[in-house]
Amino acid sequence: MITFHLITLFPESFESYLNASIVKRAKEKGAIAIKYYNPRDFTVSSKKNKEQSYADRRVDNRPYGGGPGMVIEALPIIKAIEKAVGQPASLKLRRTGKNKTTKGKKSVKIIFFSPSGKQFTNEIADSFKDSYTDIVFICGRYEGIDARVKKVFPMIDISVGPYVLTGGELPAMIMIDSITRRIPGVLGDTQSLEEERVASPDVYTRPELIEYKKKKYRVPKVLLEGNHKLIEEWKKERLDK
Repeated sequence: MITFHLITLFPESFESYLNASIVKRAKEKGAIAIKYYNPRDFTVSSKKNKEQSYADRRVDNRPYGGGPGMVIEALPIIKAIEKAVGQPASLKLRRTGKNKTTKGKKSVKIIFFSPSGKQFTNEIADSFKDSYTDIVFICGRYEGIDARVKKVFPMIDISVGPYVLTGGELPAMIMIDSITRRIPGVLGDTQSLEEERVASPDVYTRPELIEYKKKKYRVPKVLLEGNHKLIEEWKKERLDK
């Protein structure tokens, strides 16, 4: 089983997607587990045994060196990671390859989302699925997270595309989905992995003929004739276009 640890200021943003369809079934089968850690729960307040206000649980501050926006402080993130995977000293963190840590049979990978990070790919998803029991996603917001978290815990910078998003929640969901669907038994049919077969970008289903605004639209004839060789050739042609 792989446990995904999500460090996020907005855990509610994951609920609708991770509690539906394939990811939901993977959780129900015990193939994966998902845990949440809100950095606001790891702030230090002078108010002992009293209800804390939003201001008491604030985790962002002005950036050194100037600039717009706010930066998430390091310590709440560090304590959240510690809650997820343990203290660096007790884990006896050591490098085993690139940015990988182990504790007995536990193998931990910590992901720091960054537009300048390594591009996430199907190959990375496969390697994570085969190599790690625990994957921690640090979901930044605002102008980012104090870089000193990387001094405490070894981690890898990952980008899901050549663009900037509001936060790390969407990239985390992309990675969880991609990794989960590769775990044996999660998909009902191994051929459902499109990248493992010739999959046309165009697909069709019943009925064979539909009509809309007096215009008729038919399924390509080759898909109706049952010649699998010709069908595969047609799919490859569609991929090349």
